[in-house]
Amino acid sequence: LPPTAVRKNPVERKVLEEATCSICLEYLTEPVTIDCGHNFCRACITQYSEQREPESGTKVPCPQCRAPFQKQKLRPNTQLTDIVENIKKLRLQPGKAQKKSLCERHQEKLQLFCEEDREAICLVCRESRAHRAHAVLPIQEAALDYKVKLRGALGPLRKQLEECLALASKEEKKTTEWQVGVWVYPSQSLSPCSIPRNAGL
Repeated sequence: LPPTAVRKNPVERKVLEEATCSICLEYLTEPVTIDCGHNFCRACITQYSEQREPESGTKVPCPQCRAPFQKQKLRPNTQLTDIVENIKKLRLQPGKAQKKSLCERHQEKLQLFCEEDREAICLVCRESRAHRAHAVLPIQEAALDYKVKLRGALGPLRKQLEECLALASKEEKKTTEWQVGVWVYPSQSLSPCSIPRNAGL
């Protein structure tokens, strides 16, 4: 179910925001990054781009910041894919009914996160043989850890995007200067001195 608006502590709310597609309001599926650095489900941003293609040509405004991006340049974000999958296991799904926040086996509230099995567990599970020897964290603390990991994964990616955009801009400028040199000064390249003597023969 979608991680939509429910009363949650600030840490959980921020984690959900980072892991949610702003188009479908679901957890990111096959997340891709566009030119401005925002992330969306591949299917969502593709459909969004196709719907706006007639009115804006090859560039489409980002659904979040309205910055233009090229729909052909969707960069898969595998780091974010892995993090979203782990966030799902924290059971931070505020859209679920209250009963879904209970342990399916013991019907107790899910309060802990087993680091070895990557799943939310209850206090009874914690004392069971399956988890007794495993390291566990309170769910809120685990959410904070994933928030840090999420920011760490997105930071370098955004920096790489900025560098790619700067390089693309530089190359585009070089191409423009070359075209100006070819088309604005054709007479210089075809001056009498540069024409071979037998050109008219």
